[in-house]
Amino acid sequence: MTISVVVPVYNEEENIRLLHERLKEVLGRLNKEYEILFVDDGSADRTLSILEEIHAKDERVTVLSLRRNFGQTAAFAAGFDFARGDIIVTMDGDLQNDPADIPKLLELIKDNDLVSGWRKKRKDPFFTRRLPSVIANWLISKVTGVKLHDYGCSLKAYRRDVIKNLKLYGEMHRFIPAVASWYGVRVAEVETVHHRRMRGKSKYGISRTIKVVLDLITVKFLQSFSTKPIQFFGPVGIICSFIGFLISLSLTIDKLFFGRDIGSRPLLLLGVLMIIVGIQLIGMGLLGEMIVRVYHESQRKPIYVIKKILGPENK
Repeated sequence: MTISVVVPVYNEEENIRLLHERLKEVLGRLNKEYEILFVDDGSADRTLSILEEIHAKDERVTVLSLRRNFGQTAAFAAGFDFARGDIIVTMDGDLQNDPADIPKLLELIKDNDLVSGWRKKRKDPFFTRRLPSVIANWLISKVTGVKLHDYGCSLKAYRRDVIKNLKLYGEMHRFIPAVASWYGVRVAEVETVHHRRMRGKSKYGISRTIKVVLDLITVKFLQSFSTKPIQFFGPVGIICSFIGFLISLSLTIDKLFFGRDIGSRPLLLLGVLMIIVGIQLIGMGLLGEMIVRVYHESQRKPIYVIKKILGPENK
């Protein structure tokens, strides 16, 4: 089993040397082939120059330097593309994740496809970091059906065949367990140590909560309706059209049988609007179906994933 450790870093000049030393110490005790990929996400300090020095002294270190700050998801994606290990481990570069926890992840990955760290005793501020995280983790678990205590923990281990099939966008790195569940992966969670940030400045803030919510909506849609958008837009469109039809029917009865004036009633506009919205939603679903089919056929993207084939030709 070969191991690739992917570490995105952004303005971590005060932490990077110590992190490398700790990683080298822990991985060296495993007696396995390993590589460390540092992805510099457009740092404005001396992070890149320090990484170049580390690379010159350690042949197991690979440095990927992005042209600008693309964000953590893009940095992870770059690391995944260049990783060569059978098992890919990810972690933050701020020393809050402990490299000493990596062996625990590797032990669990033997019987699973993805192992996620759980920062049970977090050392972050309660109102700005821990409370939003608890709410987000509960919401993500409920919406996606993949129950984890800590989606935001970057310390994770993946089998190569799982991570290589994923395409990441936006802030999707935190949703990898939920996205990977489409492939039927086995997910485990293990409690890990979390340290207080001692050097440098945190890159996280409460503003990221909005991005997480929007990406959660995207993940849920892709998870449930990416190959059948008509089943998402269709029912909503039918309900809207039916409500609009009932409103219009009641107004027509008022006009024909009771002679009441309906031209100036707001309810008339609402009924017409509901019918139009319903037709548009159904149309969006049909257009989505056509786009999905064109996409899958042009990209030859499979709608299933085979885990194993047992047959005479495989013996």
